[in-house]
Amino acid sequence: MVFGAVGNRVLHVSIGHQVVLLFLFAIPVACVSWTVTHEDIFRELREWLTARSNASRNILSRKFFYLFTCEYCFSHYIAIGMLFLTRFTMVFEDWRGYLIAGFSIVWIANLYMSLFGRLRLAITSERQDIEVVEKMVKRDEDDVGAKG
Repeated sequence: MVFGAVGNRVLHVSIGHQVVLLFLFAIPVACVSWTVTHEDIFRELREWLTARSNASRNILSRKFFYLFTCEYCFSHYIAIGMLFLTRFTMVFEDWRGYLIAGFSIVWIANLYMSLFGRLRLAITSERQDIEVVEKMVKRDEDDVGAKG
């Protein structure tokens, strides 16, 4: 199976197989995009890029530096890299297949990142609720110990 662009033919790979590959290829795109734009390992770089974006007087320069701080924007470039590495196309084997595949990968990758962001928010909220309850229990235990 080759994902290369040959002529103007429709791909001979089933649409089901293409959809499976779409969901698989979107995982590393989401992973890299999220890591670069959110995780602490790239915090200093992100802060520097944000400062450069905010300080620049040229609109093109501002937008260029902003691209590395926005997971949606950055995912487009990672998806292009994924398409280059895999030669993955959808429906067509020519430029139209790359266009469809690229936007589809970006969409699914951003869906993954949104779900991951909501999951992290829910976990953080739950941890904070647990801390509040633990403090209340400790305070009640201290009050009972002081009275007894």
